[in-house]
Amino acid sequence: MVIDLLSRKLTHFVLWRPNYFATAPTLYIGTENPQDPNQTNKFGEFQLQQSPEFPELWEIAAQDCGLTEGQVYFYWFKVRNTDPYDIANANQILYCTDPTATTIDRRKNPPTPSEPGGVASFDPASVVLYQNGQLIPCDPDGETVNWEGDAALDKLPTNNRLVIYELPTRWTKINPNGAIEAGNGTFRDILALLIPGVTAPNFRALRTLNNRAHLVELGVNALELLPPEDSDDVENWGYGTANYFAADYDLGRPDEQSAPTASTDLANLIKVCHQQGLRFFIDIVMAFSRNNPYHNVNFLDFYIKWGSGDPEQGNRDGFGGDLFKYNYWVEGYHPITGKKSWLVPTREYLKAHIAHWIEYYRVDGLRLDSVNNVANYDFLQEFKDFARTLWDKRGGKSDRFVVIGEELSVPLALVHQNRLDGLWNEKFKQIIRQVILGKNAGDEPSFEWSVRKLIDCRNLGFSDGSQAVNYLTSHDVGGYGNERFFNYLVNNGIDRTEPRIKLAFVCLLTAVGIPMILAGDEFADQHDLVIADEHGSHKQIDPVNYSRVKDDWRQRIFQYVARLVHFRKNSDALAVNDTQFIHTDFNDGKRVLVWQRGNQADNLVVVVANFSDYGTPWGAEYRVPNWPATPAGKQWKEITQERIVPQEWVGREGIFPWEAKVYTLV
Repeated sequence: MVIDLLSRKLTHFVLWRPNYFATAPTLYIGTENPQDPNQTNKFGEFQLQQSPEFPELWEIAAQDCGLTEGQVYFYWFKVRNTDPYDIANANQILYCTDPTATTIDRRKNPPTPSEPGGVASFDPASVVLYQNGQLIPCDPDGETVNWEGDAALDKLPTNNRLVIYELPTRWTKINPNGAIEAGNGTFRDILALLIPGVTAPNFRALRTLNNRAHLVELGVNALELLPPEDSDDVENWGYGTANYFAADYDLGRPDEQSAPTASTDLANLIKVCHQQGLRFFIDIVMAFSRNNPYHNVNFLDFYIKWGSGDPEQGNRDGFGGDLFKYNYWVEGYHPITGKKSWLVPTREYLKAHIAHWIEYYRVDGLRLDSVNNVANYDFLQEFKDFARTLWDKRGGKSDRFVVIGEELSVPLALVHQNRLDGLWNEKFKQIIRQVILGKNAGDEPSFEWSVRKLIDCRNLGFSDGSQAVNYLTSHDVGGYGNERFFNYLVNNGIDRTEPRIKLAFVCLLTAVGIPMILAGDEFADQHDLVIADEHGSHKQIDPVNYSRVKDDWRQRIFQYVARLVHFRKNSDALAVNDTQFIHTDFNDGKRVLVWQRGNQADNLVVVVANFSDYGTPWGAEYRVPNWPATPAGKQWKEITQERIVPQEWVGREGIFPWEAKVYTLV
């Protein structure tokens, strides 16, 4: 699908919708200073030309700038500060990053404009390669992405077979002295989770990562990164997005590396995911941004000043950033179609950005952060439909792409009205954390119905499993009740955590919905830092410590979860919605529930789950009435222990406290 703005950028330096009434924008171009990579040598400064057809579109042809074939250039646009609320700096003139820069380099700062009002902006350089008469996305040393060997789209898993791995890109580790260190898990570090023998450059001493492929062993088939779009967060999660078209600078620059390689590293990571059978999801912040160039280029076209009284703010929270405007209509150049029409600048800016990510980076799943702070159902549907159109134009099938929204109140109207494909199911997390303690969920008076709602999201109002993303823990680990699952159990007085963690994973991986695992939960990781504050900064650098996976009991949990994950993604019975509860037992202190998944008599899954301290005496049996018949030529296999069940013990095996068994026909 041709996006006019992106097409123009192949041959022109383009600035869309600057507030030019006081100062006409210019283009400053520099080249690498061979003596100091933190500096640039000035190549030239050029006046941008206002389009006669679209006055809000300013550009200059690359061929008119005298560029050299094969040269990498670093550039900025000179504008006047347009933030009307920044009275003290109203006349500032500064160089800013290109709002649609596909690569940025934070090592290089722009010069200070020489005219009165000129100030140092410290905006990172925009980066581009001039090759064959075109402006090509590249890394600062000139590397370009290579998609040779990428997997075909029809080889990727469908939505109803997904198991998502949510990976924060800021990790902790235990150093040789036993102290906790925080660091960036860069795009290259993540490769060590996917390719045996690859060393994680920022975690070389972490033997549990090197010489093995953790995610391949675990078996997940989708990787979701917390925002990989560029922000100036260094050791935080990147939810203050600054440059929407660029991969994150810090995640593309391992500690011992001089020049960033963010765009090629990310593209290579996505290609490896595809080759390993994993889809690649990105987390996108669309309610607000921090230090985005449009703050200076044209504040009023794109932003609301939080606390200014603008009626579009309502109950929206920008968390210290600039809230985007979603209802400001103007007539002019449309960056998608290239024609004159009515449009909302923010909407088209973010749509153009997702076109770049779907077409250039080949992502195949989107998680939209904090949709309540977007607070615009129309735009969410517009964005979702646009993304799906792009996917369709790429040749992708509908069931291999999904747009998921996050809002912890789980507003089902967003799904029922087709605004989004699905939602994070925060209610799953809330329910599992109660039933795993033997309690009813929330206001639910029945333990049985607590589990029914847990296992079948249709009892919560969803109509299909692909609409709900279920999880035991999410990256929002701040505050009581949100902490890692292991910490939650300990904080509630549970000493023997291993059985309950395994039981919780059985619920997660046999429930209707898309299961998601927060990195580290698969081996019962725990917090290294204090995360008692719901919005504290510690939760953004503490989420995963791969040092712990080597512990014996944690390795047992990892292997247990891995067996379930491999089963989940390959089971036809777990790929459909069909669920029946065939047995419940609340006699004599027991809380035993048995559910059946699947819709074919010869292809079923039966789960026997004991949410109590009750256990059968050694060698005794526990009978499950109404056990499905065993078809001719079939036998039952118990998945968690990978063993065939003798026919005389089918539906009669003993149960242990806080244990689940998962049976399937083979």
